[in-house]
Amino acid sequence: MTVVAIVEDEPKLAALLKDYLTSDGFDTRLYDNGTEALNGLLQSPVDFVLLDLMLPGTDGTEICRELRKTSNVPIIMLTAKADEIDRLLGLEIGADDYICKPFSPREVVARVKAVLRRASDTPVKADTGTDFELNENAATLRIGDKECSLTSVELNLLKILYDNPGRIFNRNQIMTRIYNDNRIVSDRTIDSHVKKLRQKIEALKPEQQYIHSVYGIGYKFEMA
Repeated sequence: MTVVAIVEDEPKLAALLKDYLTSDGFDTRLYDNGTEALNGLLQSPVDFVLLDLMLPGTDGTEICRELRKTSNVPIIMLTAKADEIDRLLGLEIGADDYICKPFSPREVVARVKAVLRRASDTPVKADTGTDFELNENAATLRIGDKECSLTSVELNLLKILYDNPGRIFNRNQIMTRIYNDNRIVSDRTIDSHVKKLRQKIEALKPEQQYIHSVYGIGYKFEMA
């Protein structure tokens, strides 16, 4: 069973994350102090770490750096500090992903699965329901009994968001992933691709929004 360490000093939030992860088949280990967490994780490694940024004792940034000296364990940072977003977007501290508070426990579980999938190359489908099917080989999207074709840019764009449910991508991150020829495109070009992709998805399922705008940052994929 995959063991997830929850390093979080808010007892109610830690307990909520524990409940959702346990119900989804994960085992959990709780820490509410950064120094104790670092010592515990170094002595008894786990399979995954959910790591709050602001902690008593050693903070999350230092814990992440110390773990990275000897381990490639997947790490998702939890942060309520808006001014940390740009630095965490670059994942400069060695984390695999980040989630901004407040967040839904379902989003956290989905992000844990997504990072584990990337780490192990084992397919873990995004939590979109059984009616959402992205066919990369055919460059098509099917929702229920309706299907549409996608351009190569739309396919790559949707795949980036779909493979990382809940993660916010800024326009530059999207740009560098969908254009591998180092061409220069504007933010408006990315926004235009998103708009066209949304229109195609809306034609398949008008009542459901999948691609969400995050004001001042970028876009993310979620069920609601």
